[in-house]
Amino acid sequence: MATSSGVIAPRSEAEAFFEANPDIDSIEMIYTDMGGVPRGKRLRRHEVLAVYDSGRMMPGSITVVDITGQDTIETGLVWEDGDADRSMKPVPGTLVKTPWGGDRAAQFLVDFYELDGTPHDLDPRHVLGRVVDRFAADGLVPVLAVELEFYLLDPRRARDGSVRPARPGYSRDTPRNVEVYGLRELDDFRPFFDGLYAATDVQGLPLESAISEFAPGQFELTLRHKPDALRACDDAIMYKRLVKAVAQQHGLEASFMAKPFAEQAGSGMHIHVSMNDDRGTPIFASDDPHGTAALRHAIGGMIGSIGDAFALFAPHANSYRRFKANSYAPVAPTWGVNNRTVSFRIPAGPPASRHVEHRVCGADANPYLAVAAVLAGIHHGMAAGADPGVAVTGNGYDRDASGDDRPPSNWFAAVDRFHGSALMRDYLGDRFVDMFSIVKRVEQDRYFSAVPTIDYDWYLRNA
Repeated sequence: MATSSGVIAPRSEAEAFFEANPDIDSIEMIYTDMGGVPRGKRLRRHEVLAVYDSGRMMPGSITVVDITGQDTIETGLVWEDGDADRSMKPVPGTLVKTPWGGDRAAQFLVDFYELDGTPHDLDPRHVLGRVVDRFAADGLVPVLAVELEFYLLDPRRARDGSVRPARPGYSRDTPRNVEVYGLRELDDFRPFFDGLYAATDVQGLPLESAISEFAPGQFELTLRHKPDALRACDDAIMYKRLVKAVAQQHGLEASFMAKPFAEQAGSGMHIHVSMNDDRGTPIFASDDPHGTAALRHAIGGMIGSIGDAFALFAPHANSYRRFKANSYAPVAPTWGVNNRTVSFRIPAGPPASRHVEHRVCGADANPYLAVAAVLAGIHHGMAAGADPGVAVTGNGYDRDASGDDRPPSNWFAAVDRFHGSALMRDYLGDRFVDMFSIVKRVEQDRYFSAVPTIDYDWYLRNA
């Protein structure tokens, strides 16, 4: 069955692009895997129109690689079917120039399809599309923006392998102060930010304000909301790639790792969600700062599903280092109005802007999968009339999580909870839940089979 994601860009889109950009001859075809990593091929111009006509073959096994790109043979989707090809087809509106690659470079996003034209059920974009279709069947349209924090780092590692914040070009000193909302910190990296805005304008990404965040070298920029969840996530994927590429162009390394520094703030992915009916009327809008009943039911659904979805919000070993009290990373399924200590915040603003900010995800999460899980919770909560309980006032970190709503405290528990979730299976599909869980369990084994430096520091002499 086709989903909202199963819309394929027409050949005419590529023809118009090449007519306007006759010198382009290096085009990257980008697929986003379960881990949120861009994978694909670099094509010559003469190859691209054929992709728009009939797709481009790629091995289906890349749908189940781990974060390092290694096959997960335990899924049964590698050797058992001969590592057979599936077809990749272009996502509309994503064929754009890539200024950091020179005057002849471009890129476009692709979706995975089975050879009979069926959307591949393990493609994260199709997983999100199936959830969006549940809203469309009810005459509802999610309106989304994805907000990402990241660090600018020195690309040269220290002798012990650790990383450090990037230094401004005029200084030999590594930044040490937090300097939240500091304008000097934006000035320090003005060439990077100027290049970033120029590139997003070329690509048509709706990038807006920039701030210095709550750690040296940490920044956040805002993408404008859209009444199209898939396109909002496409924007986030393209933006992450763009940030990393422009940083490299300026001798920096940009990282969306959840917790690169133990003593500093982690990087989050905040998902802002409102809801329109099929006439474009915002159904969360209200003079009441707590929003409408529909908004509160949506929050109730996210509270009730946070534990089931946590493996998508915090998908890696490092993700769990981010969750600490009084760190701007929420630790309990709480909600409130104009309160950054809760997981689900209704920001201050005029009645028409009433929406919820989901503050749980790390910046390392796959936007398609994180948003799919957020929307699954919202849809279920609205359908069931879920009660979010009393809004938190004051410090939400003082509220203990309890019962079924408690988020898992570690990577293993999160994957187990996700695998056993009837709700996630209902919305995301049985096979996706099974395959994602297998990939993560294998990834866990591989991660913990390595011996880290701290083992030698703690145990080599004392054990």
